[in-house]
Amino acid sequence: MSDAFDEDLFLKGLEQRKATLGAEYVEKNLAAADDLTRPFQEAMTAWCWGFGWGDEAIPPKTRSMMNLAMLGALGRLHEWEVHCRGALNNGVSREEIRAIIHAVGIYAGVPMALECFRIARRVLDEADASG
Repeated sequence: MSDAFDEDLFLKGLEQRKATLGAEYVEKNLAAADDLTRPFQEAMTAWCWGFGWGDEAIPPKTRSMMNLAMLGALGRLHEWEVHCRGALNNGVSREEIRAIIHAVGIYAGVPMALECFRIARRVLDEADASG
């Protein structure tokens, strides 16, 4: 780990990142990091997951719901899919995912909501098959 990061913040972030996205997914991403991408993985884990997600003022379920709305509105669909799976891990229901997509449609447009519904259907079907 580079000297630019507080190890405690990184470890706090790593715990939250694994709790939301799943240990296997996170460990796969970290294992794939090389000299080019490792500093970013460390920074993202410390800053986004340790500092951002580690702030207990907003519970993980609410934070997941916020992320789905923001990522959907921004059209960041790969991350939307990752966070849709994470939202399920954080207790977001199918009905809440549907309502979030409705908000995306209202504020970011119907085409974006349709894309989010396509991804949500795939994620929810996978969750049903594995659960």
